[in-house]
Amino acid sequence: MAFTVVTYNIQYGIGLDGAYDLQRIVDAVKEADIIALQEVTRGFMRNDGRDMVAEIEALLPDRFAVHHMPADVDFGSAVIDGKAMQNRFQFGNMILSRWPILSARGHLLPRFLRNSSLNLQRGALEALIVTPSGPLRFYSVHLDHIDPQERLEQIAALKEIAFAAPHSGLAVTGLAEYGFPELPQAEDFVLLGDFNLEPDLDEYRDMLVENGHLVDVSATDTGWSWTDPSNRDLVKRLDYGFATQGFADRVSDARVDREAEGSDHMPVWLHLGD
Repeated sequence: MAFTVVTYNIQYGIGLDGAYDLQRIVDAVKEADIIALQEVTRGFMRNDGRDMVAEIEALLPDRFAVHHMPADVDFGSAVIDGKAMQNRFQFGNMILSRWPILSARGHLLPRFLRNSSLNLQRGALEALIVTPSGPLRFYSVHLDHIDPQERLEQIAALKEIAFAAPHSGLAVTGLAEYGFPELPQAEDFVLLGDFNLEPDLDEYRDMLVENGHLVDVSATDTGWSWTDPSNRDLVKRLDYGFATQGFADRVSDARVDREAEGSDHMPVWLHLGD
């Protein structure tokens, strides 16, 4: 049985026209069976503090969802009339699935101290899902956008996490004590998301061959998945799916949806099966 996967950096809901419109973002990906999102926010001034997690879940009520907010800081919380009112900025990733998410973990990736420009704590959200092709692991990933050395360290850590997962036991082991079956230890996985690197860089090579071999299953003829809203002629390939060979053998097609305008990035689709 075939199924589809899509990854989309949704740039806190703001599209190429500068407007916040989460409905058009959801419309662009709602036919996928598994959806990996990046730049999901809460309390961000650029989109009037919207709770994007709640809004996305409301727009896709038939999907199972998990999220991870690796960047989480106070933006003016206070006690008002005796009640603590939280005002926090959160920035992270989501995964939504047509099938139940058996296990989920949020992983923090290495970061350097950088005060001259924004440096958010980056992360990878892991989801174990039993698909029509069996149990597989999916990661929604977002790497640093400025420092190549930081990305190289993030890549090394990310691959160590992903390759070690079946042997470290995912989110929990010993469930038989409470009458539940053990989680399937899925060997095969795909890393989906905005890696902020292009194919001619050292980071791309490390994604494929260093610390375990992966396959770029998102390669397409035209490639690019990001454009500058102020200059549509400036394009880059920043969004990928990197998979184990066992996962890659299931992928029959990949494409970039250039019609989507809900972000400066484009959705990257993978089709698995016939």
